[in-house]
Amino acid sequence: MKVTKAVVTAASRQQRHLPLQSLVDRDGQTKSALVIILDEIARANIDQIALVIAPGDRDAYIAAAGPHARNLTFIEQAEPRGYAHAVAQARSFTGDSPFLLLVGDHLYVSRGKKGCAQQLVEFASTENCAISAVQATHESKLPYYGAVGGRRSGSHSNAYEVREILEKPTPTQAEQQLVVPGLRNGHYLCFFGMHVLPPGFMQLLGEMLEGEGNTLRALSPALARLAQRERYLALEVEGRRYDVGLKYGLLTAQLALALEGHDRAEVLSGLLELVAARVNAQDSASLPAEA
Repeated sequence: MKVTKAVVTAASRQQRHLPLQSLVDRDGQTKSALVIILDEIARANIDQIALVIAPGDRDAYIAAAGPHARNLTFIEQAEPRGYAHAVAQARSFTGDSPFLLLVGDHLYVSRGKKGCAQQLVEFASTENCAISAVQATHESKLPYYGAVGGRRSGSHSNAYEVREILEKPTPTQAEQQLVVPGLRNGHYLCFFGMHVLPPGFMQLLGEMLEGEGNTLRALSPALARLAQRERYLALEVEGRRYDVGLKYGLLTAQLALALEGHDRAEVLSGLLELVAARVNAQDSASLPAEA
């Protein structure tokens, strides 16, 4: 499965401006979150990229894309009908090709030389099937993500055969249906915001949207049906995802990028100074007042 196309969804009314935010990347350069996402895709040797956006956002995204703008195809989601509908808008772009799918409100920080998307694309090429990136996530974060259950796949210690998929399950549902042997107690395999999907997925998604109309908003039901039809794996990539749409999400993503970058020592020193100043202030406040 050779992946040459990517789709990034960024049309959510609540999160459409997040990719336009500026951060300092690991190389010390100030970039938009969008450029950091597009850099991630470029590391996977993909240069055909579709951005699914809300009407009226095209000019802002062109400006924020920097040198990647020439490789972008813009697709508008005319109505805010959810994530599954946004993905389906790119059907004519993907055509009969497999594609990499990312969300525009996540940033990725790899722990090795290869980017997270690159790891996923290369694994999909080797296994020749649909692959979703996952991350072991504490049950307190289940309200934010889709999650999978399954068993380890053959000799791959970080890959799983997907058997069950639930969208934002409760801890009770996850405990009953999504247990994966080997994970820490209270942790589940949650989606990473990154998938490699086969050519037939768009047809499957279109059929489900046509049949269920506005009731199908999340992508998880379509992925669950895909798992019933064909081989489908989940891969724990070497890296972390950071949802910049969460409270303090941008701050957490910025710290993660900085601590993996060239200026790590400077950033750590600054953080230690802040913590020390805070501790000193608390100690001073707790001292008894002089008579």
